[in-house]
Amino acid sequence: MTKQDVIKLIQMGECINIEFKESKKTVNKDVYQTICAFLNRIGGHILLGVKDNGKIVGIDPEFVIKIKKEIITSANNPQKINPPVSLLAEDIIVEGKHLIIVTVPESSQVHRCNGKIYDRNEDGDFDITNNNDAVATLYLRKQSDFSENKIHPYLTIREFNPDVIARVKKTIKVLNPNSPLPQMDDFTMLKSLGFYLEDVNTGKKGFTLGALLLFGRDDVIYSNLAYYKTDAIVRIENIDRYDDREIVNTNLIDAFDVLMQFIRKHLPDPFYLEDNIHRLSLRDKIFREVISNILMHREYLSPLPARVIIEETEVVTENANRAHGFGNINPSTLIPYSKNPKIARVFREIGRADELGSGVRNIFKYTPIYSRGGKPQLIEKDVFKIIIPLVPEYTQNSSKKTVEKTVENSSEKGSEKGSEKSSEKIIAYMKENKNITISELSKNLKISTRAVEKQIARLKKQGKIRRVGPDKGGHWEVLD
Repeated sequence: MTKQDVIKLIQMGECINIEFKESKKTVNKDVYQTICAFLNRIGGHILLGVKDNGKIVGIDPEFVIKIKKEIITSANNPQKINPPVSLLAEDIIVEGKHLIIVTVPESSQVHRCNGKIYDRNEDGDFDITNNNDAVATLYLRKQSDFSENKIHPYLTIREFNPDVIARVKKTIKVLNPNSPLPQMDDFTMLKSLGFYLEDVNTGKKGFTLGALLLFGRDDVIYSNLAYYKTDAIVRIENIDRYDDREIVNTNLIDAFDVLMQFIRKHLPDPFYLEDNIHRLSLRDKIFREVISNILMHREYLSPLPARVIIEETEVVTENANRAHGFGNINPSTLIPYSKNPKIARVFREIGRADELGSGVRNIFKYTPIYSRGGKPQLIEKDVFKIIIPLVPEYTQNSSKKTVEKTVENSSEKGSEKGSEKSSEKIIAYMKENKNITISELSKNLKISTRAVEKQIARLKKQGKIRRVGPDKGGHWEVLD
């Protein structure tokens, strides 16, 4: 925050998200009540060294470091703020006097200060602990803060991809044979996972955004979230543009597979034995967590696309985020916080993620081995960023490139042969049934709907097939 930013805050005066405290040599005790109230409301800024009327009095320079440390430590102490929170406290000189600016994010949880619940109203902090109606309203407001819980009342079971649901059930059954989820019908399973809700304020009920993102058909996802995509880019040779690119806008289950395949295509996987016994893929171990993170914890109401950028010296991922604290994440002081807990649960059920917090620890554990001493960075802001350093010689080694090119060419030939066979089968199925759907083709060919769509697009371009009429109600025509 710049000096001009601070001056503007002071000029605005105390309000619902700005508070002044003197705190010349010690922290005012009610600072923590304000922190709690801001967490429970919309977040805000606390300016220490400023009187209620906006007059800058400053903090004794000898106590600046002590006050900052006390605030950060106390906010992380569940005896003071519960659940605890990581805060950003900056010191700055304005008009020759030291100030401390404490930035408090809006939280999706209900917090207490010394066992009491505080809420913010206008420029005051109010104890609502014994006000049952106010507490109930606060919890209801926090519940709706999870974007995955947004209800789509006209979304029906017909808009979901049955193949994806079936695949999820099968995976859960393999990983957890005692789970009741695979035995349920599709509607019951989605409801059991918390993806069918009723808003007690409006009376609306239906499937949620989380259900749509995980299991929705691609066309339905696009019609509701046209901006949703993950942009995967490689910039090693052509740094002004890109060497390779994949735009992923399918359901989250398939999106994980596509992004992991992109990672495997462009990043090496050096030989490594864990405990000198078991072969472990460092690349998969690290990027499984990275890719899961940008899919599970993304703020999906934001139009900002997620990005995966592979460069010569690092991999950078970015995704829209509802920040829970600001700055670099330290695994030793990490307080796990799920941005979309229901989506995260599905990822854990199908083995795409581990318990909350363990993924971050795995990234910090294995990256120094993979990157030969390089350390990862996980930066919590409105845009969440992960930086995984790479060993430049991985991409510079010409002999390695030659080997990779040979493997790539071989893979491409195999892929082309597979594509030709799939194309022939698609044409045969269309001749037999001109009304066949993409979902039915996917099931018959035992490939993803995304792969079928790519094959159909190629056949259309080659002039071998065409679609007559609309997507619904139309039919396929095979051209000679």
